[in-house]
Amino acid sequence: MSVNTEKYKEIVAELNGKATLVAVSKTKPIEDIQAMYDLGQRDFGENYVQELVDKEAVLPKDIHWHFIGHLQSNKVKYIAPFVYLIHGVDSFNLLKEINKQAAKNDRVIDCLLQIHIAQEETKFGLDEKELLELINQSHDLKNIRIVGLMGMASFSTDETLIRKEFSILKQLFEQIKSSIINYPLSIISSGMSSDYKIAIGEGSNMVRIGSLLFGERSYTK
Repeated sequence: MSVNTEKYKEIVAELNGKATLVAVSKTKPIEDIQAMYDLGQRDFGENYVQELVDKEAVLPKDIHWHFIGHLQSNKVKYIAPFVYLIHGVDSFNLLKEINKQAAKNDRVIDCLLQIHIAQEETKFGLDEKELLELINQSHDLKNIRIVGLMGMASFSTDETLIRKEFSILKQLFEQIKSSIINYPLSIISSGMSSDYKIAIGEGSNMVRIGSLLFGERSYTK
């Protein structure tokens, strides 16, 4: 078993209710997730639809499953019956499909809009103009609820750069929260194993941590 129990307890104590810990369990076996569940963890993040579906089928039903990968529209239907929060919504077409599949399951699905804050062009996400356009387009979607923003900082050792990027996300969050009525924005999802402390310092209240809790990822099945 590769769960780092001491590190888990240390991070939970450090967060102390200031931020929700999403344990990133992608590629990790059922046994490790169950072990962390037994420690009290309930929020888990997965990147791959089929892996998430397989895990949800056999693990406890009170787990909050977060989809944190890049979600394809044609796969929304597989997770719509149970997903707790979808982190990376970056297009209106995807939002429409989530709304459609949520309606089929008589659910309202919470979503985060992904903002492009990093220097790398390879990262997904909306810019400020696209964010405002998407919000304006989404008012008639009754089976989704936009509850916050998500962002990923540059893969860099430059703490000043990372802090600036997380700060941009916080500023956008406050701007949308104050200017767009009827949006219950409450979540800023930013920060991972390498930079979660900086993210929290810049306003994040949801962090996605994997390798510190489970050890390095294994991509062999």
